[in-house]
Amino acid sequence: MNTHQHLVIERVAGQIPRHILAHYPTHLMRANRLTETLGDAELWFKRDDLISFGLGGNKIRGLEVMLAEALALNADYLVTGAGVQSNHVRATAATAAHAGLGCTAVYWGKPPAVMDGNYRLTNMLNAQFHFTGDDDRASVDTHIHQVAANLREQGHRPYKIPRGGACAMGVLGHVLAVFELYQQCLSQGMEPDAIVLAVGSGGTYAGWLLGIRLLKLHWKMLCYTVSREPEEVSRQVADLATQAAALLKLDWTFHKEDVPVLGGFIGQGYGIPSPEAAEAIKQVGRSEGILLDPVYTGKAMAGFLHGLQNRQFEQYKKIVFMHTGGEPAFFAGNGDWLNSGYREMEHG
Repeated sequence: MNTHQHLVIERVAGQIPRHILAHYPTHLMRANRLTETLGDAELWFKRDDLISFGLGGNKIRGLEVMLAEALALNADYLVTGAGVQSNHVRATAATAAHAGLGCTAVYWGKPPAVMDGNYRLTNMLNAQFHFTGDDDRASVDTHIHQVAANLREQGHRPYKIPRGGACAMGVLGHVLAVFELYQQCLSQGMEPDAIVLAVGSGGTYAGWLLGIRLLKLHWKMLCYTVSREPEEVSRQVADLATQAAALLKLDWTFHKEDVPVLGGFIGQGYGIPSPEAAEAIKQVGRSEGILLDPVYTGKAMAGFLHGLQNRQFEQYKKIVFMHTGGEPAFFAGNGDWLNSGYREMEHG
């Protein structure tokens, strides 16, 4: 680590408010058996699925920063939303419980017939539910504001968290993840060429862009969209990274051209497991004993393996796959998507 990087890590970490919920760093492990099948590429996993709070997942990183701000504002409620199988909502409910705050989960659509997976966990964590009655995912955004307004009328002090946790404060938590991985790589004598990431609402990717620029690293991002068209994702991530940079008093502007996004592996749509993802999940599980999820990491891995097979990534010799979590999806529904038939799972 050079002097510049050391000073940046020290300064930026000091600027980011954080209520730590878990133990860090998460494990960085070489995928030995899988690497043997990948030709010249050496694959590593960054195991944010093993974050030691709220059943894991990298959503915790952003929530640590948002919780610090919520407590500083003397909030007594967290209000957020997505689909009923949302990792972010489940993690928010756990965060609220830990901090002694109320939590309202805003879900699109109507209540499902079965309470399982993340939906069951969020209920167990004592979150209140509000359903929009509209199958449009964007309906959550309007209803988060409505729920917060109702809580204020009742004398509460709600803290609103956008759908999926995609906001500038949350982005800062993922900047710290870049710092963490960089220090781990130094200690293990490993310099990655590329980082593979599944992209949904864009907060994680924005944090990685900002962190990589802060440290002046040469890491390339291989990011697979799991929900929107690539161009829309690029614009969203660029906006979030620019907003987060402003919080750090940096006059930096990110443009969609700075945000490469790979497409083609969403399948039938967001939250709908795909046969390609199912095959990737089985290959990784049977090679490494690591469980990817069908909505995010399974689809990103499917895209990455396809790229390797088609020699798209021959220039990258050491690659880190960000495992962002999501395993509760395995306990929702009947799991037929691993064999035949693909049932929609409302996720976020």
